[in-house]
Amino acid sequence: MVPRLLLRAWPRGPAVGPGAPSRPLSAGSGPGQYLQRSIVPTMHYQDSLPRLPIPKLEDTIRRYLSAQKPLLNDGQFRKTEQFCKSFENGIGKELHEQLVALDKQNKHTSYISGPWFDMYLSARDSVVLNFNPFMAFNPDPKSEYNDQLTRATNMTVSAIRFLKTLRAGLLEPEVFHLNPAKSDTITFKRLIRFVPSSLSWYGAYLVNAYPLDMSQYFRLFNSTRLPKPSRDELFTDDKARHLLVLRKGNFYIFDVLDQDGNIVSPSEIQAHLKYILSDSSPAPEFPLAYLTSENRDIWAELRQKLMSSGNEESLRKVDSAVFCLCLDDFPIKDLVHLSHNMLHGDGTNRWFDKSFNLIIAKDGSTAVHFEHSWGDGVAVLRFFNEVFKDSTQTPAVTPQSQPATTDSTVTVQKLNFELTDALKTGITAAKEKFDATMKTLTIDCVQFQRGGKEFLKKQKLSPDAVAQLAFQMAFLRQYGQTVATYESCSTAAFKHGRTETIRPASVYTKRCSEAFVREPSRHSAGELQQMMVECSKYHGQLTKEAAMGRKPSHWPRYTASQGFDRHLFALRHLAAAKGIILPELYLDPAYGQINHNVLSTSTLSSPAVNLGGFAPVVSDGFGVGYAVHDNWIGCNVSSYPGRNAREFLQCVEKALEDMFDALEGKSIKS
Repeated sequence: MVPRLLLRAWPRGPAVGPGAPSRPLSAGSGPGQYLQRSIVPTMHYQDSLPRLPIPKLEDTIRRYLSAQKPLLNDGQFRKTEQFCKSFENGIGKELHEQLVALDKQNKHTSYISGPWFDMYLSARDSVVLNFNPFMAFNPDPKSEYNDQLTRATNMTVSAIRFLKTLRAGLLEPEVFHLNPAKSDTITFKRLIRFVPSSLSWYGAYLVNAYPLDMSQYFRLFNSTRLPKPSRDELFTDDKARHLLVLRKGNFYIFDVLDQDGNIVSPSEIQAHLKYILSDSSPAPEFPLAYLTSENRDIWAELRQKLMSSGNEESLRKVDSAVFCLCLDDFPIKDLVHLSHNMLHGDGTNRWFDKSFNLIIAKDGSTAVHFEHSWGDGVAVLRFFNEVFKDSTQTPAVTPQSQPATTDSTVTVQKLNFELTDALKTGITAAKEKFDATMKTLTIDCVQFQRGGKEFLKKQKLSPDAVAQLAFQMAFLRQYGQTVATYESCSTAAFKHGRTETIRPASVYTKRCSEAFVREPSRHSAGELQQMMVECSKYHGQLTKEAAMGRKPSHWPRYTASQGFDRHLFALRHLAAAKGIILPELYLDPAYGQINHNVLSTSTLSSPAVNLGGFAPVVSDGFGVGYAVHDNWIGCNVSSYPGRNAREFLQCVEKALEDMFDALEGKSIKS
């Protein structure tokens, strides 16, 4: 199980997806068809993106040992050093040379892309809790627009506008602007669009702007992860024009794009959704959706039985649907209920294999729950932000809008599935397993109101470093030790980049945590502040290195990406692919321990996001979703039996209070 990322060219022209043809703008270019009309084509920078560099082996080993230092005693560390030395001078050197040679033969992609897809798609665990995260939208600022039908219509129309804008090449390219006054301007965009795609990245770099990889975006729509024996497959059919809607475990489809590629009128979409919401059909006795929560090999076998029982066409409709809209029949009670419902629900009203489920509760509470193999948080967050902005600022319907007078009984098709006794038995078993697993998950959240980004930046501290330091202090206070910690970091600044790991547990955080937790009275506020500064500087260095592959001042010359996790992962994957006996470094208990991520953490910050969350990645771990806002810090934590999320959050609050006290020159209470 791996941690999830929630965050933070193709030829120039209106093409999206490998080999996608250009689509004429005349089709569906009427009012309200697009979110925006970028003068720089969406994929303008893709061809010239820099390639993800492979680190030098000696640098990876050095960084790996630095990350191991706070986790091991002296004897364990010496053994791990020996394994590393042997690896670096022996089989590791050979594997590294082979990886570099392989990378040179595959300049269209990154060295991590293939192994990362393999890792996700070969995993046999259920995608629920083990992989799929969620992000919940803030409510519509206009409260009357949070009516379920109104919000479902507006969100659906905005999502289809995003699809059309993306496929027409009219979506603004995703660019990280370090100096937006120069690069995020009409003047620059008018100039850069005439620079050939093969050179355009360099033009952006000259004004301190860094275009991000957008190769994952085409999988947002019409896509599903298909269960297969041993290794799943990703399926996309961008010709399909229908939406899949789930309500009370029943499946409905209707077209949201007409034959010319225009969006069906919002009043018609509203009418169809109203029809579905008013359908009095009971929940099915054997809800099919449970199967998508199963072990992947079991689900693959049951899917074959479904196909051979006359359900092939219905399954094809589910798999090819633009996306899955889930309409829940109950309101959300509080943030903990929101997290449970959007992360897993009751298993009947989600198709967990779809690229994403857009979930809307009775009170209008809305979230995106997404399958993780196809892409990372950068693509999902862009979609999320654009849909929130469009649906709240230029909504397609108002609470007073009347649905179209149309016969939804003809247009909306309810999908029925023929279930054999073997399939019914399979669904029952999946339900029992699902219910038993979900009962073991605890989620809790906290909002620390004493301060946030603004206060910490005035203290010249990295807000993210302080949040991570709070987690280290909390775990030390609760369990008396420092453990393997994972923080997701995007490498989307590179062609086909995925993620890299920041290792927040360091000798600096360990020393600082011990000072705050075990002996605060022995240190002055000034000494504690100095330790926090050291932690912040080191964390900032780790973050820059992991994300950029080098310190930004070194662009565009680079020699190595500075994270070590993906490099070691790729070398291990290569050894397995070549049938080489697993090198000793990977058999070292210390390697197993550092990859047993007890603290799995991920941050995202956006005006559109209420909160995000995911389950722990190991049974004795915590899943920590967090965001540092201008004046407060939010934290959403999950745990299984044996760990206590509520107690951990109390320790996080205590750590933040202590750090804020120290920053204000106050003494720390034990």
